[in-house]
Amino acid sequence: MKERSKFPSVFWVANIIEVLERFAYYGIYLGFGIYLQQLGYSKGDLGLIQSIFLALSYLTPLFSGTFADKYGFKKMLLIAYIAYLPAILLLIITKSFSGIAITMLTIGFAAGIFKPLISATVRVTTDSTNKTLGFGIFYQMVNIGASFGPIIMGKLRGWSWDYVFYTAAIAIGIMFLITLFFYKEPKRDIEGVTLKQKFIDLGAVLSDKKFMLFIILLGVFFWLPFWAFFNVLAVYINDYLNTASLYQSLRSVLGAGITSIVSNNTDGVWRVNAEAIANTGYIIILFQIAISKTFEKRPAIPSFMLGMFIAAVSFIVLGLSAVSFNALVFLGVFLFAVGEMISSPRIQEYILWIAPKEKAGLYMGANFLATFIGATLSGIYTGLMGTFEEAGNPEYIMYTLAGHILLGIVAIFIFTKFAGAYKELEQ
Repeated sequence: MKERSKFPSVFWVANIIEVLERFAYYGIYLGFGIYLQQLGYSKGDLGLIQSIFLALSYLTPLFSGTFADKYGFKKMLLIAYIAYLPAILLLIITKSFSGIAITMLTIGFAAGIFKPLISATVRVTTDSTNKTLGFGIFYQMVNIGASFGPIIMGKLRGWSWDYVFYTAAIAIGIMFLITLFFYKEPKRDIEGVTLKQKFIDLGAVLSDKKFMLFIILLGVFFWLPFWAFFNVLAVYINDYLNTASLYQSLRSVLGAGITSIVSNNTDGVWRVNAEAIANTGYIIILFQIAISKTFEKRPAIPSFMLGMFIAAVSFIVLGLSAVSFNALVFLGVFLFAVGEMISSPRIQEYILWIAPKEKAGLYMGANFLATFIGATLSGIYTGLMGTFEEAGNPEYIMYTLAGHILLGIVAIFIFTKFAGAYKELEQ
């Protein structure tokens, strides 16, 4: 067995940038449903904005990954920040539905430019000896930002939502400076390739019927319920669970000091901030590396489907938390995190490692088509949650999502049985 290669400095710089971007992105996004409801908008309105926001976030990488392969990762990163920063600040000013929708579209566009660039940097700075560990580290960095963002922003919104938006803007500004002064373009074999050829290559990737069917299956049966989890859970906890009781449950385990960090005191009553516990980041921080090492030698698709099954069980537990013991929500989030840690980085690594290294950005862009399909459709579940709420059974949203994933496992099993799995490259 070959000795594991060391990671170059740009690998670590890229991961620091990823932490800050996820801090800003999830810090705004996970609490956004609560924010919109406080402005008087419905769950249907929320679902619509979520869908268009996520659609642009995951459609843009189809093109930004291609431009990055031609013009360089660093230039595209700086362009993303120039779009990101003013859009976040505009949330302080605009309160109309159309204004918020346009602003979130701009943030989604900026995030879409950014998304494939760091993962592609990880791809071109790793090899067959360290690829699984490299993507495990990358995914852990994603979740450091995704965890601390909602925790800090949840605390800040207890004082003013403006503080949330200012803090996110500061994070983007720091990213700009780090990229400008410390990010050095990683070496890869792209010299002499025209932009026209890149689009021809992208068309060739998307014209592969087997690959496209695989992408569609991933979008509908994995990324859709994955994003629905993040779309609905904070609102689900905030609206249907007793957050004062959850505060007491957490306090009995963690103590008043730590619990107060993820809670706010309103009218003399301490309540847990829903967005602070409605994410998997803090769990992934602790366990991602161990799980990556556990699964690095195991086949990708069976590992992926195991992660999906665990995620399905998590939705059942989350449904039960609203009708029985509210503290089951913590178990539900933990189980979803385990499923996510197994399936999400594994499937992204798998797709990139069926790609030639010089087409890393191209395949990462194609991979985002799957996420685009699921993310765009995921807002439907936010509206459906409102329908179940009106019928008096909001927990049904979680049981429906569990059934959705189980159906997906069957669909992906049938696909690999009859179409065959892809072979990962060695270099």
